[in-house]
Amino acid sequence: MSQAAEVTDSQWEDIVLQSDAPVLVDFWAEWCAPCRAMGPYVDKLAEDYEGKLKVVKINTQDNPEVPARYGINAIPTFLLIKNGEVVNQMVGSRTYDDLKKTVEEHID
Repeated sequence: MSQAAEVTDSQWEDIVLQSDAPVLVDFWAEWCAPCRAMGPYVDKLAEDYEGKLKVVKINTQDNPEVPARYGINAIPTFLLIKNGEVVNQMVGSRTYDDLKKTVEEHID
């Protein structure tokens, strides 16, 4: 079971944009091998930053509205959202240390 919460188009506003904590969003799909490979890193971030960072995943195949709104056309894509605004975007596979460094720059 993933440490990152699944979020849908209809939950986006409440869970992500109105979050008091920064949110790392993993845009993924079941058929995407690089997305699945990033899963353990995403879960580790959720565990390591519990209470400081909200980590969520949105399946782009099942939830097309939010990816379209943010111009997501490649997966995996990671958005870091703080106070309802995108503060960082990363496209493609990353190392855990790369993800961690980006997250730490935006955690108070």
